[in-house]
Amino acid sequence: MRKLVIYLFLFVSTVTLAQNANDLFSNANSLYKEGNYEEAIKLYEQIEDENLASSEVYYNLGNCYYKLNKVAPTIYNYEKALQLDPLNEDAKNNLIIAKRLTLDRIEALPKSIFQKFNENYLQKFTYNTWAVITIILSFVASVLFLLFYFAYTPSKKRTYFTTSILAFLLLITSLVITYTQYNQAKNNIEAIIYTEEVSVTNEPTDNSNEIFTLHEGTKVNVLDSVDNWKKIKLADGKIGWTQSENLKEL
Repeated sequence: MRKLVIYLFLFVSTVTLAQNANDLFSNANSLYKEGNYEEAIKLYEQIEDENLASSEVYYNLGNCYYKLNKVAPTIYNYEKALQLDPLNEDAKNNLIIAKRLTLDRIEALPKSIFQKFNENYLQKFTYNTWAVITIILSFVASVLFLLFYFAYTPSKKRTYFTTSILAFLLLITSLVITYTQYNQAKNNIEAIIYTEEVSVTNEPTDNSNEIFTLHEGTKVNVLDSVDNWKKIKLADGKIGWTQSENLKEL
């Protein structure tokens, strides 16, 4: 009985939070349409604080910051929107426009055929989506194998055997993709430079030498962390250290 009360309380709390998030989202949208971007941001960020933010919330946040000409938060929120939904075309298109506001022009290193295929096709889905595909394929493969096992006629056995083998091969492929995408998402820490101008040094110390500078809105990869320093890597392969306060991790 006690467990039932706890579950009921959790269910009611979840429904209440979801309803509250919907109300905040609706009110924030109204404020945005009225041109009251700063107040809209406050409501969108309330949803984020409750861990209920969706791709649409981050997309709208990006739009608000873009209207206020704040480069770094604009790019950060469009990137967050694409993290949650890589198929969000509006966020993708607006991100391209927002990146034109950045001062740094960094030319990415050439990508291999596999990297291009991974970026253009496999990364269209998150690892959670690939995990769902894997579960569905495992169910389909199991059903086809059972149909093969219990089939009586040779023609049906051949059909079910062939399709079950194909399903198992697809299952293994999707499992590998899921594992690869999960590791990549876990190990690939990206961040946006938030300070207007950042000095990047060769060592994580105050008296180290500056090797290049970056400006707000530039996207970097975080490789390591030492005290209040972050080791970052640019798309063109340059590596250096900057203080943690200069960037915000995605």
